[in-house]
Amino acid sequence: MSEPLLVERLVDLVLGRGAPTGTPVRLLVDGHPSTRPERLADALVAPLEALGRPVARVGVGGFLRPRSLRLEHGREDPDSLLDGWIDVAALNREVLTRVVERGEYLPSLRDPETDRATRAGYVGAGPGAVLVLDGALAIGRGLDVDVAVHLAIKPATLRRRTPPDEEWAIPAYERYDREIAGVPDLLVRVDHPEHPALVHA
Repeated sequence: MSEPLLVERLVDLVLGRGAPTGTPVRLLVDGHPSTRPERLADALVAPLEALGRPVARVGVGGFLRPRSLRLEHGREDPDSLLDGWIDVAALNREVLTRVVERGEYLPSLRDPETDRATRAGYVGAGPGAVLVLDGALAIGRGLDVDVAVHLAIKPATLRRRTPPDEEWAIPAYERYDREIAGVPDLLVRVDHPEHPALVHA
């Protein structure tokens, strides 16, 4: 399958959720950073807007917990990476739940590089908006999403694509893959990025 066909499949999946007219649909595109989930998320914007659906793009990276909490067990703790880096409560409160209840969302909360508040303001989503969220290790964390897509790679691919200074994180991704088995609405194998393969929908 080509990437354009994958994008078409995702658009059909989102539009087929059967949500009441005007209700936002919240889509999560999740994968190891080497799978570039943000690229697929960005590719969904134009075709959805062409079909009359306003799109809100948000990254999980803008909603990480403060560095002092993320690194309280050290800089290279795979369990903390998996279980404690994402500020799930804030992401639900300010984005995923808020876009449904109030028709608005916060684009970001904290800059992951500076660890400072971004001071972003709320943005109106528009009727029938599709909120497209990208991130890693985000499925099964309690995020209020309607559709979850996981970009999967084999263990050998994971190890090959992980730089030496990030090898400490490999156990987190391996445990994550075991824990979310059967959870995503769509699983896409991307060991060969130019030929993504649907595993299940």
